[in-house]
Amino acid sequence: MDTGSLAPGGPAVELGLQRLSFAYQNLSEIPYDTILQQQDTLEVLVLSYNLLDELLTEPGSFGGLEKLSTLILDCNNYNSHVKFPYMPSLTTLWLNKNKISNLPIIVEEICSKFPNIRFFSMMNNEAAPSYFNGGSLNQYVDYREYVISQIPSIEVLDDTEVQEKERELARKTYRMQRIREGSRKRKELHR
Repeated sequence: MDTGSLAPGGPAVELGLQRLSFAYQNLSEIPYDTILQQQDTLEVLVLSYNLLDELLTEPGSFGGLEKLSTLILDCNNYNSHVKFPYMPSLTTLWLNKNKISNLPIIVEEICSKFPNIRFFSMMNNEAAPSYFNGGSLNQYVDYREYVISQIPSIEVLDDTEVQEKERELARKTYRMQRIREGSRKRKELHR
């Protein structure tokens, strides 16, 4: 059930909702109180087309949403350093058209906070090069290979299903990078 457009301080929200949307509200802060009223039932949360850039790990944030499987944050001001709470129930995350420019940083955050992510989209971000934002085909392929190699559970990246041959190529391409990073981390531990 979708609540339509809700503004903070607006009408009371019915309890027991599975879907809640705050899209197109010009929000600069996340309405945690209203969202957390739905923590026992909420599966889909849409916060797209707002002015959000705050960290999602604020006290009382989304960590209590144990049934949340889909989080849509398109068209906000999130950057590569956004922090999320640990959410093992989340399988779908959309971060399209934000201000994400550093792919390794955001992918590391996604991997550590959403261990069961299967559907991930971040089109129209600098870190996700494509023809639509001035990227080349080689940059797009490299972007996909990197994300696929780092997030083994991913089934759909952006608008394209991950193919098995693409997954194999991604593993081969980025295997050496993981080996080198592991060696570097071991050396740092022994210093």
